[in-house]
Amino acid sequence: MAGPIRVIVHPPSPTGGRRVRVDGEILGLAHNAVDVAEFLRRAGLEIDPVDVVDLPWVDWRGVGPERWGPETSS
Repeated sequence: MAGPIRVIVHPPSPTGGRRVRVDGEILGLAHNAVDVAEFLRRAGLEIDPVDVVDLPWVDWRGVGPERWGPETSS
């Protein structure tokens, strides 16, 4: 990939999981950081799942990497 990439991890969907977009292309629905790392691997980037949460070029929309499912009320 030439130039800086932009990864967007969208907010959790109502049914669970978060859509992952790289440079405008939707790569899939992730349910954890391992899924995000796998999508990035398929896009040509070898990233350890542990490192995904701290990468400065990953934009975690809505909430951080600790949330993958819909909000629940208590």
